[in-house]
Amino acid sequence: MTGKPVYATETVKGTDTAARRKADKALTKLLAQVESQRAPSSTVTFGYTLDEWLPKADIEDDTREMYRGYIERSIRPVLGDVPVSKLNARALESLYAELRRCRVRCDRKLYIEKHTKDGPHDCKASKCKPHVCRPLAKSSVRQIHAIISGALNAAVRWDWISTSPAKVAQKPKQQPPQPQPPSVTEAARLVDEAFRMDGEDNDDWGTLVWLVMTTGIRRGEVCALRWSRIDLDEGIIEVRRSYSLRAGVGKEKDTKTHQMRRIALDTETTVLLREHKERARAKFAVLGIDLTDDMYVFTGIRDPDPYKPYSPHAVSSRYKEMAKRLNIDTHLHSLRHYSATELLTAGIDLRTVAGRLGHGGGGATTLKVYAAWVAASDRKAAEILGSRMPKRAPKPDTSV
Repeated sequence: MTGKPVYATETVKGTDTAARRKADKALTKLLAQVESQRAPSSTVTFGYTLDEWLPKADIEDDTREMYRGYIERSIRPVLGDVPVSKLNARALESLYAELRRCRVRCDRKLYIEKHTKDGPHDCKASKCKPHVCRPLAKSSVRQIHAIISGALNAAVRWDWISTSPAKVAQKPKQQPPQPQPPSVTEAARLVDEAFRMDGEDNDDWGTLVWLVMTTGIRRGEVCALRWSRIDLDEGIIEVRRSYSLRAGVGKEKDTKTHQMRRIALDTETTVLLREHKERARAKFAVLGIDLTDDMYVFTGIRDPDPYKPYSPHAVSSRYKEMAKRLNIDTHLHSLRHYSATELLTAGIDLRTVAGRLGHGGGGATTLKVYAAWVAASDRKAAEILGSRMPKRAPKPDTSV
């Protein structure tokens, strides 16, 4: 990789017969390495390994950009110049520990992190910002471990190293999911406010919030939804694509689990979507545009282009502002949690809920995330079964 010769060497001390036997064994091992074209003593750096692995990794573009940020901020400054053959589990665990202490890996000495003025000045008088250690979240450190592990696994496949130290390095334990869906009262207030925001003659925003709440559809999925994927006669929507926006460039891609799913709609939701479609038809007719099935269901407010979907960032931002105005601490993804928990609490089976949410693993993910609500559903099932059991005759009173 560097254009320089690689020498496989091993030193055996001594001149006696035993030392000669050890030297013969060492020579046999080195010859085997050369024959198999392996180079465990490769001088390729870990930074070079990352640069080779990242463009080839089978991941989404958004994930690739996120990984690139972690590499430049946290991995390359520490491990970039280390030969990949010399990287060990201790070095990885030391990095993880440092990041859990301070995300910028400071030297524990007090310094000014941000100056309020350029040039010489009195930091105390200018109230410059001193550095305060902020640990990196466990989930972020686990992401960093996944990046390092992926690159080292590639180095093993490419015969740069014989084993990956990431397999034995300890990473932070994964925190159990703690979904916080809005209460029934809060959900009602959010829906009412969503329908109120657009006025009496326009319920587009309210319809979007209602649809997310009743189906548990993801943000990118609702933005990518087209009229061709909605069967209003059957009351079914097909979720096949997701829409993402990065650096101002939007694109459609597969759903998170790369699977299509069909979600049944209730009568009220079907009626709302019919009304929404008629409003869209009338709105575009004014612009001289006929509504077709390949147009997006939800478009932006300022730019109602039927071939340009509602921006995912704009949806989240508008929802957050609405919730803040109502003094409710929540975000759009919590509506997905609300849909799941309400179904489970009502006694709907786990597999059906997992199918509506688009969870993989046959319900394993749903069970892990919503374990507390599954337990509540199990209690309700027990009470229902108990109420249907035949009543036992009371025992005769034998007391004197």
